[in-house]
Amino acid sequence: MNCNVLIVDDSPILRKAIKKVVRLAGVEEDRIHEAGNGQEALEILETVWIDLVLLDLNMPVMDGEQFAQELRKREDLAGVAVVIVSTEANKERLDRLKALGIVNSLRKPFEPEDLCRLIAKTLGVKQ
Repeated sequence: MNCNVLIVDDSPILRKAIKKVVRLAGVEEDRIHEAGNGQEALEILETVWIDLVLLDLNMPVMDGEQFAQELRKREDLAGVAVVIVSTEANKERLDRLKALGIVNSLRKPFEPEDLCRLIAKTLGVKQ
């Protein structure tokens, strides 16, 4: 799969696990980027074109919702696909994210196959 993916999660262990699944989905190692919070993710987006962000919501410094709001404010980044990968269950919070155009989400813990399918679906890749 010829795309750049950004994994945003404050847990290095979860980033590593998600990265493994992203590789299984067909994304090359050098096209996978990582950030520990929303602020780091925005900094990466300044220098690297990203096709898909896999975003945790509960993080220090800048949480996923704040990141998504900032992302949608920027005309050059507003179209970046975002998938929520989080333990978050708060319906109001998830509704706010849907209002920002983020419609795909996956609850942690997840099955690797489910994340692979969601990546493919979000990027419009047939499996």
